[in-house]
Amino acid sequence: MSDRAYSRIVPFDSRGPVAKKVPHVLSRPTGDVDDPYYWMSNRDDPDTIAYLEAENENCESWFAPHAETVETLFNEIKSRIQETDESVPTLKDGWWYATRTEEGLQYPIHCRGTSRETATTTTILDENVLADGHEYFSLGSFDISPDTHLLIWSSDTDGSEHFTMRIRDLRTGIDLADEIEDTSWAGTAWSTDSQFIFYVTYDEQERPSTVWRHQVGTSQKQDVKVFEETDERFYVGIDLTRSGEWIVIDADSKTSSETRLISAHSPLDQPVVVRERRDDVEYHIDHWGDRFIVLTNEDAIDFRIMQAPELQPSEWAELVAHVEGNRIMRADCFATHLVIHEWVNAQPRLRIMLRDGSMQPIDLGSAPHDVEPDSNPEWNTEWLRFVTESMVTPSTVWEQNIATGERNMLKRSPTPNVVLAAYETVRAWATSIDGTKVPYDIVRLKTAQATATAPCMVYAYGSYEASMPPWFSVARLSLVDRGWTWVLAHPRGGGEMGRRWYIDGRLEKKRNTFDDVNAVADDVIASGWAAPQRIAVRGGSAGGLMVGACINLRPELWSAAVAEVPFVDVVTTMSDPSLPLTVTEWEEWGDPRIEPYATCMLQYSPYDNVNARAYPAIFASGGLNDPRVAYHEPAKWVAKIRELRTNDAPLLLRTEMGAGHGGPSGRYERWREEARVSAFLLATLG
Repeated sequence: MSDRAYSRIVPFDSRGPVAKKVPHVLSRPTGDVDDPYYWMSNRDDPDTIAYLEAENENCESWFAPHAETVETLFNEIKSRIQETDESVPTLKDGWWYATRTEEGLQYPIHCRGTSRETATTTTILDENVLADGHEYFSLGSFDISPDTHLLIWSSDTDGSEHFTMRIRDLRTGIDLADEIEDTSWAGTAWSTDSQFIFYVTYDEQERPSTVWRHQVGTSQKQDVKVFEETDERFYVGIDLTRSGEWIVIDADSKTSSETRLISAHSPLDQPVVVRERRDDVEYHIDHWGDRFIVLTNEDAIDFRIMQAPELQPSEWAELVAHVEGNRIMRADCFATHLVIHEWVNAQPRLRIMLRDGSMQPIDLGSAPHDVEPDSNPEWNTEWLRFVTESMVTPSTVWEQNIATGERNMLKRSPTPNVVLAAYETVRAWATSIDGTKVPYDIVRLKTAQATATAPCMVYAYGSYEASMPPWFSVARLSLVDRGWTWVLAHPRGGGEMGRRWYIDGRLEKKRNTFDDVNAVADDVIASGWAAPQRIAVRGGSAGGLMVGACINLRPELWSAAVAEVPFVDVVTTMSDPSLPLTVTEWEEWGDPRIEPYATCMLQYSPYDNVNARAYPAIFASGGLNDPRVAYHEPAKWVAKIRELRTNDAPLLLRTEMGAGHGGPSGRYERWREEARVSAFLLATLG
């Protein structure tokens, strides 16, 4: 280990570990630049690991005097959760399936039984057993065969998102000899006879690219390549329609798609293309008995629903017309009906469409909330199960009768020691710098007053057309109970207000995302629900990019920032096509080899815009095995801020040395990490 890697300072000192600087000229499309921290991208360099460990020790040193606060917050979170619990049983092919958790255990236990009452009596997969001996564990595939005898399951034990797949005989509880290495997260599908499984593997750039067919009882070496996508802009995914009739292979870029079909009854057949890909045209296929249902943006910016004969899947006719502003996200097919999930005016909603074309909206009121279809694995059913929640209402499972409209609440997640009536949530609108109205949701105590004294957290994402519905969090309540205002912003780049909202926050318009979040913070302050100099911003991954850009653009606005696995070295990453996922991301961020993307990207890239100025208190995190945002992005960013900043606010970096993009995997570890974030905010903003 070089003594130049860092200058360790223990106990905590605001200077932190000072990273060494090594001249390294990068020839980027936007011009040559010296990146003295580029050496951190070599994880095989002992200096890299030494620096990350020094930052971790520095982080622990800062938290040491706050250990009691962390423990108090952790116990608060734990006290609001029913640690021993079970899910609502779900019927599939004659068996009732459920998961349960037990106090003291990190992971779920998967069970089944022959009746709703016995659904948790027989354990078929215990994640705690599988995780034993591993610092990290993530279950990937969990797919029961059509004959109900076999289970595909896969696991990732280092956060790399490379999964090892196995097949368990549920009659004996023993895994077969089959072991399939290096599979992806991109789905699995069974053939009707339960003899073949289809799965997806990565290419060298960590892109799910190739579909394989595996025969149960054989070795992976005998697996047959079914389809390989060579265009690096496209991801591949696979699924089985709810009807059980068709295996669907999707190739999707950020702006285009192409689907192939294989009959589940004829798994040895070659996949057939439904319609060849076209620029800026997306479509997704599901099976509706005698026809296919197609969700597409062809001549419909917010998507419409088409239908096609089963024997002529490329011949589309309109079934549900396009309405601009009503962004249809998915259409789930059942024997007698469709379930349409859409976003309208920053609010998700469900509609049921019967075979005769009649529509039944599911009315859940106008207050900000989330609603999602539940798994609903049965094809022929009279009941729709869906899940709702809001920032003041825990996750609640409902079922509704398709014919009568009868609705029953099956379960509301228990929240011991929480008085739900003590909180309120409201929708508000900020005005961005260009006059655009930006929605945001607030949760606070009902007794709170707009006195311009409260600390405030603003959370946002704003990329990939990902909509952020208002969700319930017991961890959040620890801040709200202490007088905080908690805000969920819906900036452009997300999908809450339709496809146009997304388009206006990507590529050369990416700056709108950051201006929108800053405008939300300004509006919360102006309304009296937050005190100037007591406002924090939080986001992860692309949301971490938002955090970095916002504090560069308006450093005086923010007093604290939490950036989780932040994508902050945008220009360097997007300039190198050899890096994992770069080419697939060009349609989101732009290709910096060409204008206007080169100039635009350079203007907001957080790492490139770190300057000599005062920075807010920052708590950043990364994962050494993260395949999506490399660990060195937050590490370099923190090192550069530490070098150039003109103040000494807390600047912390915590790298999970055995995890990836999602951070710690066990539930108690995640709760403790939330407690640490809250302790950081309380210490820096009060």
